Amino acid sequence: MADTAKSILEEETSKLEPKSKRGADVEDADVTVKKFKTQAAADETGARNLEAVNGDEELKVIKRDVEFVIEADAAEDKGSRHTMEDAWVLLLDASLDFPGKLRCAHFAIYDGHGGRLAAEHAQKHLQKNVLSSGLPRELLDVKATKKAILDGFRKTDESLLQESSAGGWQDGATAVCVWVLGQTVFVANVGDAKAVVARSLTTDKSTTNSNGGSSLKAIVLTREHKAIYPQERARIQKAGGVVGSNGRLQGRLEVSRAFGDRQFKKLGVIVTPDIHSFELTDREHFIILGCDGLWGVFGPSDAVDFVQKLLKDGLSVASISRRLVREAIRERRCKDNCTAIVVVFRPK
Repeated sequence: MADTAKSILEEETSKLEPKSKRGADVEDADVTVKKFKTQAAADETGARNLEAVNGDEELKVIKRDVEFVIEADAAEDKGSRHTMEDAWVLLLDASLDFPGKLRCAHFAIYDGHGGRLAAEHAQKHLQKNVLSSGLPRELLDVKATKKAILDGFRKTDESLLQESSAGGWQDGATAVCVWVLGQTVFVANVGDAKAVVARSLTTDKSTTNSNGGSSLKAIVLTREHKAIYPQERARIQKAGGVVGSNGRLQGRLEVSRAFGDRQFKKLGVIVTPDIHSFELTDREHFIILGCDGLWGVFGPSDAVDFVQKLLKDGLSVASISRRLVREAIRERRCKDNCTAIVVVFRPK
């Protein structure tokens, strides 16, 4: 299996191309929202280059000679589950202690299964590993960035597997991660967590069309990795794994790529992410990151319309992320853990 995973990693590398705190109001009291606080942020970043506006963190970037502000917030709820196994990262300044002039922001959701330990390990270590793998901090290099992300995923999984072996646990975690470097967005994922961008259909700044409807198109930026999908199934079977009639590896694990899952690594589960990049323009309004709990009750277009309406109503990003998760849990009856990050790009 080790040789198989190594060959897949080498193949992916060769293909790279340069191209919760509780709500303050009573109605939000059962939705947890945590503001820009991971252990890595507390230990490494301090309050560098941040501006607080109405309680929201902001980051200024330059896009095509136009100054933009990135606003982001996260919300989570454990749903009907006994425990919360998701973890997330919200870093408006994600440079940590790595010097460089290139602006770097990072957002991620890790959806744990079998426990929370794998998600917490990735939350703590992935960004450091991506930076130490050579994430560009001066001039943007798309190929180098994708390779650094790929290597960061591999290093994080290697250390996680060592830790889980020593500790005798076998937790796993899917992931959806976003980096904003300058005005370029990089998205990487393993498993079934997703990222969706809301993009204008036209070059003007209006978000409504001539019929009064939404002119924002929801574009899924990630690809799901499940054992039942032909390409994933073929790799699993080649490694000696079996996809059961329920579509799960060995009848147990639905996803085919994840951090951890030590007992399944020899059966075809890998941590090689899909990586996609695009340039930010005036057409990109916001990105929604969510675990599978969110996307189990929200379609991409549905979620974009929901967020767009609240933005038009003038709500803060913190309120919007809370309401998105509350809608999923209370109104749409999501039973799973539910975590969402909303990242908004506003022209200054």
